Amino acid sequence: MVKKETGDPRFRVAHREAWIGVGLALFNFIWWFGFAYGLGSRPVEEYTYIWGLPDWFFYSCVLGFVVVAVLVVIVVRFFFTEVPFEEEEGAQ
Repeated sequence: MVKKETGDPRFRVAHREAWIGVGLALFNFIWWFGFAYGLGSRPVEEYTYIWGLPDWFFYSCVLGFVVVAVLVVIVVRFFFTEVPFEEEEGAQ
C-alpha cells in the first residue's frame, strides 16, 4: 500500500494534473461517441463526405484527434507545472 504524504505539494500537483487528464480523456470519448453514433446512425444513403470520408468518421476521428491534440498542448503548456523528482535534502 502506498502511503500518501499530505505535506508534499508534489502530490497535490500530481492529483490535479491527473484529474485534468481524466477530463481530457472523457471529453475525447464524448466527442468521438457523439459524432460517431450521432451522425453515423443515419442510413448510408444520407451520408455526406468530407475529403472522401463519411462526415461522421471525419468529425469523430480526424477532427476529434486534432481538437484533442490541440487541447492537450494548451493544457500542458498553461496548466501543468514542472515538478522536481529529486528528494529534498534532509527529508526522509
